[in-house]
Amino acid sequence: MPSLIDLRRRVRAVKNTQQITKAMKMVAASKLRRARERILNARHYAVQMQRVLINLASRVDPSIHALLTIRERKAGSKRLVIVVTGDKGLCGSFNTNVIKGAGAFITGSAEPCLLGLVGRKGRDFFGRRGFGVLFEQVGIFQRLRYQDAQEIARLAVDAFLKEDVDRVVLVYNEFKSVMTQRVVVEQLLPIPRAEVEGPGGAASQPIAGGQPAGSQIDYLYEPSPQEIFNQLLPRYVEIQVYRALLESNAAFFAAQMTAMDTAVKNSTEMIGSLTLYMNKVRQAAITREIIEVVSGAAAL
Repeated sequence: MPSLIDLRRRVRAVKNTQQITKAMKMVAASKLRRARERILNARHYAVQMQRVLINLASRVDPSIHALLTIRERKAGSKRLVIVVTGDKGLCGSFNTNVIKGAGAFITGSAEPCLLGLVGRKGRDFFGRRGFGVLFEQVGIFQRLRYQDAQEIARLAVDAFLKEDVDRVVLVYNEFKSVMTQRVVVEQLLPIPRAEVEGPGGAASQPIAGGQPAGSQIDYLYEPSPQEIFNQLLPRYVEIQVYRALLESNAAFFAAQMTAMDTAVKNSTEMIGSLTLYMNKVRQAAITREIIEVVSGAAAL
């Protein structure tokens, strides 16, 4: 049975840990508010841009721009999988879920995969397991900027244009609410194409945002489609990467705040149970001393 001194030390240690987890919860909550505002402001623009470009891509010849070209699978075909994780832990299953999602996609892929690792946790996990890594980006979430997304997008576009990879896929945690984050696996390159309703009246396929790409939508180009795609498609890739980074950043702080809140509650329960046990031990010691005094007095 542990002594009173040992129990007091354990209670003191748990209280110190509780103070740390409370502080981390407050910090995560304050950062979550800013991260949530950023993603809510950027999400609508990114989704609308994706919807428009997918509709545009379905109405032009894919050869008009290299980022629209769907390449046939061949012997040396590879995929680039950009995995977005956090730089830190203490966030519940946030990093584990996105790593599992990326691992499931890689093992189920019919083509070899190169990895673009964003975040220290993903870099540490996949780097130790011998996966082919095209690039790494660590420490960008401390001060996330649009330039970070531009650099990642440039590396992905260069690999696609040089035909080092035939497809680029993003894997990240999407922020749904404080309690919920969803792992998303979406194609970045080539630009996805919505299926337009054909002459036979076949139903069109839905695109991002849940709305179908019907044949009733058409566009007038000014200037030429070539010039428009030259300007819009690289920007589209940057926006989608930036959105994934913002989603992951907000989801990380939500997961961390939830994990720290759970840790505070668990530490409170542990302090209560340790205090109760310590009181029982102290009461038993007092009772034993009283019995010893009474026994000594009776012997006299």
